[in-house]
This record gives sequence, structure tokens and C-alpha cells, in this order.
Amino acid sequence: MQATDISHPDYFHKVVDCQWACPAHTPVPEYIRLIAAGRHSDAYMVNWRSNVFPGILGRTCDRPCEPACRRGRVEERQAERPEPVAICRLKRVAADLKDDIRHRLPRPPARPDAPRVACIGGGPASLTVARDLAAIGYRVTVFDEGRAAGGMIRTQIPRFRLPEEVIDEETGYILGLGVDYRSGTRIDSMRELLAQDFDAVFVGCGAPRGRDLDIPGRAEADSAIHIGIEWLASVSFGHVSSVGKRVLVLGGGNTAMDCCRTARRLGGEDVKVVVRSGFDEMKASPWEKEDAMHEGIPILNWLVPKAFVHDEGKLTGMVFEKVRAEYDARGRRKLVPAGEPDVHLECDEVLVAVGQENAFPWIERDIGIEFDDSGMPRLHPVTLRSTLPRVFFGGDAALGPKNIIWAVAHGHEAAVSIDRMLNGEPVEDRPLPAVETMSQKMGIHEWSYDNDVSLEARHRVPWRDVNQALRDIRVEVELGFDAKTAIHEAHRCLNCDVQTVFNPPQCIECDACVDICPMDCITFTADGEESELRQRLRAPALNAEQALYVQDGLKTGRVMVKDEDVCLHCGLCAERCPTGAWDMQKTLISMTHAGPACRPPHRKAA
Repeated sequence: MQATDISHPDYFHKVVDCQWACPAHTPVPEYIRLIAAGRHSDAYMVNWRSNVFPGILGRTCDRPCEPACRRGRVEERQAERPEPVAICRLKRVAADLKDDIRHRLPRPPARPDAPRVACIGGGPASLTVARDLAAIGYRVTVFDEGRAAGGMIRTQIPRFRLPEEVIDEETGYILGLGVDYRSGTRIDSMRELLAQDFDAVFVGCGAPRGRDLDIPGRAEADSAIHIGIEWLASVSFGHVSSVGKRVLVLGGGNTAMDCCRTARRLGGEDVKVVVRSGFDEMKASPWEKEDAMHEGIPILNWLVPKAFVHDEGKLTGMVFEKVRAEYDARGRRKLVPAGEPDVHLECDEVLVAVGQENAFPWIERDIGIEFDDSGMPRLHPVTLRSTLPRVFFGGDAALGPKNIIWAVAHGHEAAVSIDRMLNGEPVEDRPLPAVETMSQKMGIHEWSYDNDVSLEARHRVPWRDVNQALRDIRVEVELGFDAKTAIHEAHRCLNCDVQTVFNPPQCIECDACVDICPMDCITFTADGEESELRQRLRAPALNAEQALYVQDGLKTGRVMVKDEDVCLHCGLCAERCPTGAWDMQKTLISMTHAGPACRPPHRKAA
């Protein structure tokens, strides 16, 4: 194998699994260490730069970072239920316990002749573009048909999960950068907007239309059947304040979980979720399903809707076909009848949460923006640029419904694209992340970070009493960690951004590091092909998605191989090494956002 080039910015980025998995690439271990030190405002600002909405995401994120967390992998053989660090809930700690951070926010330069950028929609993607560009002096206008900024964050996430004051605070930080926010303003024509001489347009209007069910009885029982996302918005705005006693929620995603939990709070006594897939195949996050069941809501699986049952237009129930899954040679699933009798469920109301669709009737088809057969805009997958060069898309409007953190990531990328375009740079050339490497040595065997490995299990976030929570739809259910518990949870982090860096010329091949390594992840051996080499390490490296750290140049001709998959970053190898061949180096990886850093220095800013 070739010696590992640790100077490549992506190498250690991939080793910090949580940061690599986060679409916005938030430097997770960095802010967790700050929380452990009680520096909550500093931790908040680390988050604010990357994910823009720490308080919102600390309550609602889909947490792609947590399945990637190394802690879960290294606990697999030691713990009955291996669990990652509570990364998302620690983010909320930073938001809840911070001081006033307004003086830390950017102070945009006065640029009266700066380019004008329009953002359509007031959701997370548009607000991220606005934050990134307004902070460097662009004149940004956000057009939003809602009454207040936030988009789906405000209309589709119930207040018992996300208090409105958190939304107001974090959207306010962005609008306070000088963004021209125009509430209650609906864009009905892209042609007319382009005629207003904006230098760039970003479309972040989300996927505003919920899918319906075209099955018998739908039209007759219409008054008792509601599209999930529209119903949640009506609840949010106070237009709906009650629901029938018996409620069926159709769908297996997070919207369905929000619908059923909301229905319980509005008077639903018998609320059921009905899903066409198996429980483990549901799109809803595991914790969302757990929360629903904790509140006494059953989830019925493998049922496909066949008909709405009504009595002269009054809904009385639904009929479902019982199905099972069959898989072909390629692993593709097909639902087939299970051969069991149909299932009849009584109900007074039905909430349909079976997916969302994009709708762009306001974008004329003759202005240069091309759409594919499914009605989605044709975009460059990285720059998010449409076939009309000055129009960009992001969030659900770009690639279909996903989640808030993906919308934020799209916003960052689109802002870089717009900034480069308006400064005459090729949009497709993307800036590399900034990587700062710092040795943690405080002496030959002492480090400036806490390298003890905590043996504590994951701490549970406290909940409000379920009976109290169900009585008021605006009472937040999760209470969040207090400062003491947050410190304990933060110490479970393995500091994956503090890397073991090996210097072969200093090595005397005494194997002291091999002997002391608690995970048997260091091996000195003859070189070989990677697939073969992985099998003859002290502990076979079976996870091919994780790199092997390989260094040659040893006096014996052997190579040093470390399996990055299960390394604890504990520093024992460096402490034990008698020659200092091992060093512990913190790598701070920061994505390059819009601004001078994303452009060659010789260019004059637009």
C-alpha cells in the first residue's frame, strides 16, 4: 500500500466520522469539548457557522452524525446496547445555556452597490443563503408567503417539539444582518421576478404539496380527510384546534409522527398510525417512532389503504389490505397480498402523510429553466445551478424532501456558487475546506486535551410528564440536558479530531505502542495489497469504508498500519512511545463558505 497522505484535506475529515456524515460538516468534537469546558457560547458559535440553526437543529435534526459516531462502533463488543454520543442534544445544550451572542455576529460591510440576490421562500435553505451572502455585504431580499421566517420549520414542526421563541431567535439573527425580508409575498411568476434585475435568484420554496390518496370514498368523505403537512400548518396558525376522537394517520415518515402526536394533544383518544411497510423500514427516525409509542400511539404495519368507508359522506372508517414483502435477486422490494382478510379500522378523521411533492406552476417553461420528467429542475449536483445560469435551487425544491440539515448544506453550496459566479469565477470549481493542525503536546507524554475514555452509558434526555405534555400542544416535551449531565455526556466523545500522527524516522520498532493499544488497532508488518493486509492485522480490519493509516520508511522495511475504524484516540500509543514517534494532533476542519476564502485572492470582490 502507498503511505497515507495525511495532508489531503479529506483524509482526517473522513476519520472524524460525525463531521463527515453531517451534510453541513459541523466540527462536532470541537463544540463538544467546549461544552465539556462550560464554554456554551463558544460552542454555539462553532455550530452557528456550520449549521446556522443550533437551537432548532438541537431539537429536530435527523442526526446523520449519530449513526456514524465511532463510540457506537467501539462499544459493540463491550456494551449490551452500544450507543453513540448524544451529539444532537448536546447541540441544544449550547443553544439553551449560551449567553447573549449578538455581539459575536458578523457586521456586514456597507456596500450600497453590491449585487442583489433574491431568495424565494423563507425556509432553512433560503435563510442559509441569506446568512452567508448578507454577512459579506450582498443585498439579499427574501420573498416569503408566510407571516414570519422559517418556512417548514415554523409551519410543519409542532410547538411541543420546537418552541416558537427558538425559531424567532435564530431566524432573527439572520434577518438582523440587513436582509430585506418580505413576508406575505407570494411569487407567482419567475419571469416577472427576473425582470426586477436581481443578479442571482435562489429558489428555496420547499416541497409545499402533500401527496393525496386516490382510492374509493376519497371524494365523498373529503371533509374528514386532511393532507398531513397542510393540517400541521393549520394547527400551527391556530386554524385547527380540535380533532375527532378516532384518528388514523397514514404514512411512516416523520410528518406522520408529528401528525399523530399532534392529534393526541387536540383531543384524539384513539389515534393509530397505519403504514404500508414494516416497522424497521419506516422512514421516520427511530426516536420519532419511540416518542409516538411512548405517548400511547400504536403503529400498525403492512397495511395498504383500499378504501375510505362513509355513511352518506360521513367518514366511519377505512379498509386496508394486509400485505407482505417479497424481494427479487437485486434486493428490490415488492409488496404482495398476504392472503389474509382485509382489515377494517373505524375512525372519525384521517390524516394523510404519505409523502410530499414539488410544485413549480409559477416557473414558466420557456425562460430557460429545464425540468425532468418528474417535474424537478435539472441542476448541477454540486453547484445546484439550473440551466438558467443565474438561477439556483436548494433544499426540498432542489432534490426532493429531505430534512433541515440538508437544506442548510444546500444553502451553503448555493451561496458559494452565487458568490463565485458574481465574481467571475468558474462555479464548478469548489473551494477546499480549511484544515488547521495543532499538536496537543504539553510535554513528551502530556496532552492539552482530556484523553480519558469515559465508560458511562449514554445519558437519557429528561421528558416532561406525559400526562402534562398531552394536555397542552405548546408545552415542550423534551427538557434538554442540564449543564452537569451535559458534561458527563460530552466526556463520552472520543475526540476523533485529535489524530494519532506517526513519524517513521523516530521509530525504533520496539512495539510498545502495539502492546499498550486497548483496541489492537496498531500493527507493524510486511506491506501488501489492502484486502490481504486487512486480514493479517492484529485485529482484522473488516470495515472497508474506514481507512487504514499506513506509513513506510521504517528501518526494517516493514510498514506501520493503524485501523482508523476502532481507534479510541486515547493517546496511549503516544504516551508509551519512548522516542516521540507518535504525536497527538488536533485537526480542525472548517468548510469554506461564500466570501473571499472561496475565491482566488487576485480577484476583486463583486
